[in-house]
Amino acid sequence: MAQVIQTEKKSTPVYGNKKQKKSIPLFGMVNYILMVVGVVVLFIGYITLMGGGTDNPTEFSEAIFSSRRMVAAPILMLLGLVIEIFAIMYHPRAKKEEAPNKPQAE
Repeated sequence: MAQVIQTEKKSTPVYGNKKQKKSIPLFGMVNYILMVVGVVVLFIGYITLMGGGTDNPTEFSEAIFSSRRMVAAPILMLLGLVIEIFAIMYHPRAKKEEAPNKPQAE
C-alpha cells in the first residue's frame, strides 16, 4: 500500500509581513533587449514574405517564387526564433570574487 506523508503547512500573513524577501527579476535588461531584437527580426521576416499576388485571379504570377520570399524570409524568421530562444535562455555569469592572496613558497 502507498504511504501518505503529511507535512505541516505554516500560514504566513499575506499583508503586513515586512520580512518578505525581495524578488529577483526573472530577466535582466540584456534579455529584454535581445527579445526586442528577435521580435524585430521576425517582423522583418514576415514583411519580406508578403506580396507577389495579382489583382486578376485568372493570371499566374511568378513573383511568388522570388528568392526574397523563398530564401531570405525563412532565414530571417528562423534567425528571429533563434534569437528569441537565446534571449530566454541567456543568463549572465556572476562576477568572480577575487580570492585572497596566498603566500608563495620560496
